[in-house]
Amino acid sequence: MSRIGLKPIELPEGVDVTQNGSVVVVKGKLGELSQEIKGGITMEKNENIITFSRPSNQPEHRSLHGLYRSLVNNMVLGVSKGFTKELELVGVGYRASNNGQKIDISVGYSHNIIIELPLEIKVETEMEKGKTPKIKLSSYDKQLLGAVASKIRSFRKPEPYKGKGIKYVDEYIRRKEGKTAAKA
Repeated sequence: MSRIGLKPIELPEGVDVTQNGSVVVVKGKLGELSQEIKGGITMEKNENIITFSRPSNQPEHRSLHGLYRSLVNNMVLGVSKGFTKELELVGVGYRASNNGQKIDISVGYSHNIIIELPLEIKVETEMEKGKTPKIKLSSYDKQLLGAVASKIRSFRKPEPYKGKGIKYVDEYIRRKEGKTAAKA
């Protein structure tokens, strides 16, 4: 039984949820998001509480029940509070700067990587002397934010020997021991 799917969603003040057929639209002070609900999952709204129900107890319906509840909950949280992800560039000479919606990243390649971000994402770069450069991404769309952060991280994933690369601020990198000299 899906426990996540059974939890009700409480709507904060200023958030409006409407359903047009199988499409759920969530509007708030930060933006508007929509999600199509399939698989027979139904949404019911009573004043400030949203609940989801499924047609049967089959594994497919149970998984979709929890999925759509989580997606709509993330939409509600996104349009009311928003989400942020911070990336850290660990390595000598690694730099990041932004100009509007473009990020210019230097991570040890022969050329800089320039990324054009979607308008839904706001970006800040932080470069302080003696500290690692940071990229702070914020948006009301959690799925898009995670995809963009993952794309930026993929340009230079952290390696396990020295820990160099682009990593999330709260990410822990398991370090490996390097080769040791042979004992005679």
